[in-house]
Amino acid sequence: MERVSQKMTGLRLDLGPLKEPLGFIKVLEWIFSIFAFATCGGYSGQTSIKVSCQDTKNETLEAAFGYPFRLNTVVFKELDSKKCNNTWTPTHLMGDFSSSAQFFVTFAVFVFLYCMAALVLYVGYLHLYRGTGKLPMIDFVITMVVTLLWLISTSAWAKALTDIKISTGSEIMSGILFCHTPPNSCLFGAVSSMGSLNVSVVIGFLNLILWAGNAWFVYKETHLHSPPDALAPGGTPAPAGM
Repeated sequence: MERVSQKMTGLRLDLGPLKEPLGFIKVLEWIFSIFAFATCGGYSGQTSIKVSCQDTKNETLEAAFGYPFRLNTVVFKELDSKKCNNTWTPTHLMGDFSSSAQFFVTFAVFVFLYCMAALVLYVGYLHLYRGTGKLPMIDFVITMVVTLLWLISTSAWAKALTDIKISTGSEIMSGILFCHTPPNSCLFGAVSSMGSLNVSVVIGFLNLILWAGNAWFVYKETHLHSPPDALAPGGTPAPAGM
């Protein structure tokens, strides 16, 4: 009996589930979760303005920023105190978008870890997964929760990204006192491309679609879709479809 028990609960490596929608979509979810946190968490860029005064013409000042986008801690490079009669004062960018960015990245990392665990279960312990009603049901509940959280985290991050673009774009000059003190003047320089951040938002919504679609295939594994055969009167299994 002990040997039979070990055989039933042991590892049974089978790559077949990866060819089924249940496993194949999980691989896609694993890959896209990597892209989600990599494209957002790995970003760094800079914005710049050009300042002019009586003795200085188009001096470029830069401010470097990146994940987790606490822009209110980012300071423009100092202007030489000998220039512009020392009227330049330390100037910060505006806004703190770290909560949305960190929520998105942290959630994507947890999804990555869950997908790895699920794939191990599908490939090595599918007989246990399909042999009990609890594991598929837990998987289904987690899938629904993750789908909802992808919607929330991506929507929040998309809104934060819009605000980041505003806070690092040409509108930053409206909050710089130096630029509004004659004879000083400022021109917006440039801001780094945020293409990878745009991609992270797109990937976030693609993850939402993947998880929502996969919910159906996980649901089919639960007893809600395929309840155990009920015993007909007399102790014999009821015919399928009844």
